[in-house]
Amino acid sequence: MRSGDRYNTALVCHRWRFLACHPRLWLRVDRSLKEISEPGVFPSIEEAISAARPGDTILIAAGGSHLASNIQIRKPLCLIGGGELPDETTLFCLRGSDSALEFLSTCKLMNLTVKAELGCCLLHRSGRLIIDECILQCETNPLDYLSCPIISTAGSGVFPSKLKSHGDSVSVSHTRIEGGAKAVLTKGDLALQRVRVIYARTYLYFWFDVDCK
Repeated sequence: MRSGDRYNTALVCHRWRFLACHPRLWLRVDRSLKEISEPGVFPSIEEAISAARPGDTILIAAGGSHLASNIQIRKPLCLIGGGELPDETTLFCLRGSDSALEFLSTCKLMNLTVKAELGCCLLHRSGRLIIDECILQCETNPLDYLSCPIISTAGSGVFPSKLKSHGDSVSVSHTRIEGGAKAVLTKGDLALQRVRVIYARTYLYFWFDVDCK
């Protein structure tokens, strides 16, 4: 490759990195604001996801709980908690909902807590789902055997083939998982692999993949 071509390629990559990584260009969710007039700021996660374009990053403000029930994500997005620690930004799924978030596209979650009363925190239908430094909690109750922090149905035929994609997987790293019958339940073609657990003083931290058998 000639030097001019290398320079142009590097310039384009730098611009794309700026667009993807600069916080001022992210969408934001801030439920504390009563009147939201600033572009790119939304009162709820569902509204932010609806307005987002493929590849956008959504920064969710810390403090309090953000309601998230059966929210479908059909485009590549990154959702990031705005606190210093994941337990400062909580997504809460009410009883009666199947899941807090339902993924039909490649997505990434970082620095978030997702709580479910009954059901699952995250429902993975298709795409690559990356969960990094999060907390997934299913609340303890007599029916917690029906709960599961992560459920993957990729490859099960639940959705039409046009919504499926090659490379369906779930990747979990440095994440606390609490409650439920098991950490992850697979109902499709994927299987739990490469499991690693670190026992901290009060919590368990998980690293694992859910990938093709």
